[in-house]
Amino acid sequence: MALRVGFLGGGFMGEVHSRAVRAARATLAGIVASSAASSERAAAALGFERAYPSAESLLADDGIDVVHIVTPNSSHLRFALAAIAAGKHVVCEKPLATSGVEAQRLVEAANGAGVTATVPFVYRFHPMVREARARVAAGEIGRLLTIHGSYLQDWLLAEADDNWRIDASLGGPSRAFADIGSHLCDLTEFVTGDRIVRVQATKRTVFRDRAESRNITTEDLMAVLVETSGGAVGTLLVSQVAPGRKNRLQLEISGAAETIAFDQEDPETLWLGRRKASQLLRRNEAELSDDAARMSVLPSGHPLGYQDAFNAFVRDSYAAIAGEAPEGLPRFEDGRRAALITDAVLESAATETWVPVAEMR
Repeated sequence: MALRVGFLGGGFMGEVHSRAVRAARATLAGIVASSAASSERAAAALGFERAYPSAESLLADDGIDVVHIVTPNSSHLRFALAAIAAGKHVVCEKPLATSGVEAQRLVEAANGAGVTATVPFVYRFHPMVREARARVAAGEIGRLLTIHGSYLQDWLLAEADDNWRIDASLGGPSRAFADIGSHLCDLTEFVTGDRIVRVQATKRTVFRDRAESRNITTEDLMAVLVETSGGAVGTLLVSQVAPGRKNRLQLEISGAAETIAFDQEDPETLWLGRRKASQLLRRNEAELSDDAARMSVLPSGHPLGYQDAFNAFVRDSYAAIAGEAPEGLPRFEDGRRAALITDAVLESAATETWVPVAEMR
């Protein structure tokens, strides 16, 4: 029997989630948006069976199996706790919470209730990311030496550009790093299998006032030095004011034998850097690791992109709900990990010192 899915929130991410739900052959059962009128519009536009009058009424419906939370960041804790208390499985947008302490509460609640709870770190689901991970795990790059990563956008480049995420009361104390830096850190640790243990960061808020926002405290860009548990060092740059860059998430990891580079704006390839005979590896299912081949749902030469990765994430989330154990599924523990790194980065930017990343179990 198909899962029946409820949404808290809509907007752009609601559209992306809804396409993935349909691809997973689940039922878009109901949605609640910011107002009754918005809920009705979203239900009609996204193909839900009905609009609910409130989050409470949706969560009280025993016919809803899983809830997708796509609301502003500051509401994730409240809605996710309520959904878990109602016995629902949860897919919660990132950042999972606005602090590591809040994220820990969510991990404990989900584990205590025995529900499946996942976070869409969807760049894990590109086949060539899985291929990079498999090659690192097999020792092909040798001992990890350096990491060079960035996530660059330009959607907030102009002073007139504005968005709810800029408001710390809605988006949390970090904007650029919590929003897209979380993806970069997750991808780094996922591919390398190595944890970031210490950071030193500096941040900039380019515009203190925008079209409607005033006295802005959240950052437009963040530069971070990192050290890993294995002794590698690296640089991470995150910016929402980089002209011409739309969603350029790039990760380059160098070992003693080889470098692997992935660029999500060109997700069908990996660059394999060697002292001799560097190579551009294109997705070809016959040449991929088993896990990468599992993600390769279209024949080679037919490009897979962001929505395909998102579809794979939701498919694996629903498989976990059914009792399976999909490889590499990002759960609330991974959302907590990202929140802890963000906490350390914010502390470092404020104190201009190296700060250790906290560990929680």
